Amino acid sequence: MDPSIIARWEEAKKMLKEAMPAPSYDAYILNMNLLDIDGDSVILESPNNFNINIVKVRYLTLIENAVSTAFMRRYSVVFKSREEIAFQKANRSLESLSCALDPRYTFDSFIVGASNRFAHAACVAVAEVPAEAYNPLFIYGGVGLGKTHLMHATGHFILQQNPGMKLLYITSETFTNELINAIRMNTNQQLRDKLRSADVLLIDDIQFIAGKDSTQEEFFHTFNHLRDNGKQIIISSDRPPKDIPTLEERLRSRFEWGLIADIQKPDYETRLAILSRKAENDHIDVDNDVLQLIAKHVDSNIRELEGSLNRLSARAQLTHERITIDLAREALDLIHHVDPRSITPERIISVVCEYMNIPREKLLTKKRTQDIAIPRQYAIYLCREMTNLSTTRIGAEFGRDHSTVMHACDKVSEMLETSVDTQRLIAAMKQKIEGR
Repeated sequence: MDPSIIARWEEAKKMLKEAMPAPSYDAYILNMNLLDIDGDSVILESPNNFNINIVKVRYLTLIENAVSTAFMRRYSVVFKSREEIAFQKANRSLESLSCALDPRYTFDSFIVGASNRFAHAACVAVAEVPAEAYNPLFIYGGVGLGKTHLMHATGHFILQQNPGMKLLYITSETFTNELINAIRMNTNQQLRDKLRSADVLLIDDIQFIAGKDSTQEEFFHTFNHLRDNGKQIIISSDRPPKDIPTLEERLRSRFEWGLIADIQKPDYETRLAILSRKAENDHIDVDNDVLQLIAKHVDSNIRELEGSLNRLSARAQLTHERITIDLAREALDLIHHVDPRSITPERIISVVCEYMNIPREKLLTKKRTQDIAIPRQYAIYLCREMTNLSTTRIGAEFGRDHSTVMHACDKVSEMLETSVDTQRLIAAMKQKIEGR
């Protein structure tokens, strides 16, 4: 808000202080804040409705006169309590609870191969007749193998065939955060109503609710309500229900009621098809033998596979070179695949600190100055690229949360696409981490 507007409100408060008994001013005006000016109304925040009711009866005219004098025009005054504001914020949060489906993720854009054919077929079956085929549908597989793509594709198809259906797509982390907010703001019932009004609930990365008692309790009742009322539930995880540690047995058994479909690492033919589709969609001029080379060397997941082609394309654009086998071999060395189980965050942090000449304790502080933030982002990015740890686990290593990890990875990815120096630095640190 404009500081001059706040200054005028402070001027009005001074007038009120002079005009009112000190105890009354301290009780009703001192902690009153200016929220907004809307047309001919000044909106003021008061601690509670009890204060507002007294102010309206005893001091409304006095306040309106002081405000009009300070602002040099006539205003009416509207009061809002902090409880009302908190409630409105909670409702806005609930309204945004459903993440928009990504338009890129459809069944048409999904490459079907031996590794994912069963999961794809299950999703198509559910999309065609929600709550009649398999309920719940539980999809599991490693990071970057296409679970989220299938979830979004299923959602798109359902809405295309049933425009009137209410579909809710959330991650388990969002579910947990919204539950925490609901408990704090006493809006639990609004959250329940939002979740249980869905015709189709898609919840991604369900493994993150393990060990969170309140979250599991709320999801248990939401699951029962939806299934008992003939609503479709689709769940994804990085592992099958039986392998999710600290997951309540009653949830585990319910996840196993329907169909469990896994997604494996893509085989060579699927990897090559994915690369060919991406090159075509992104208008990357690359020969098939180069795509074959990438498909042969990068076999971990789709995210790394597509990232390899992105990096190769960026390298060619920045150096004004044509994409050739030789350039691809050099670029592939930047993303040389090693067993991620042999690389630890401790090793990555140590190497980054050495290269960036920064003490380890500084890198792990909360400071956000550029000389610390950028090396920290490098370390987080390398943990994401070179280990199998979840974003939550990576965040814990750095005292950060999931969203901070994703932001750091996005920032470094952007730098890699525009800076050859960053590419070389990351490549050098990777080689050191791998012991090459």
